[in-house]
Amino acid sequence: MEPIQISYFSDVLCVWAYIAQIRLDELTTVFQNQVAIEYHFVPVFGNAREKLESRWREKGGLKGYSNHVLEAVQKFDHIAVDPDIWTGVTPPSSTSCHLFLYSIQLLETKGVIPKSEKIFEKAVWSCREAFFTKLANISDRAVQFALAEELGLPIAALEQQIDSGEAYALLSKDLELVKEHAVTVSPTLIFNEGRQRLNGNVGYRVIEANIRELLHNPPEEQSWC
Repeated sequence: MEPIQISYFSDVLCVWAYIAQIRLDELTTVFQNQVAIEYHFVPVFGNAREKLESRWREKGGLKGYSNHVLEAVQKFDHIAVDPDIWTGVTPPSSTSCHLFLYSIQLLETKGVIPKSEKIFEKAVWSCREAFFTKLANISDRAVQFALAEELGLPIAALEQQIDSGEAYALLSKDLELVKEHAVTVSPTLIFNEGRQRLNGNVGYRVIEANIRELLHNPPEEQSWC
């Protein structure tokens, strides 16, 4: 049986995607070769500073949003967040980081770095953790390349993927998919050829139940329920 294809949309600056990473890891551990996750980015924080200052103006601005994030993570003990999140450092945009991450994925696709080591996934987590725990401005290319060096990645090769326009092409493709599937929430999981989706802070058991239903009732044998 072919693995179930899951399209996973998230923004690297999204706290809910940061919280949900443990669920995604558990999913790939439990189901291993039964699921295949295709990573995509949705620019929820594409214009982060202006968006937050505007939408949270009546609720304390950046400080109000910072308090919202801190309240959200209090319910979870598997992650840490700096108390000055979003106020100590406010990255202008997640788009720059998404572009950087796609340059890493391109190196995996081209065989420059081994796909088996899951460097792309590690880099996504590294960027999220750097922002939420160390207040790193992951919009900054210098910060991104410093994280890449920690992962042992070839900086010149990463720059080439960006300078050539190839990383931009992948990012543009994501924007088209975001429009096609009307994705507005991070994280969003889409599977069963777009017929099923799970948005936002969805518990692991809910995700697992959807996967098990598809495994036991493949599309050609749809369950009446």
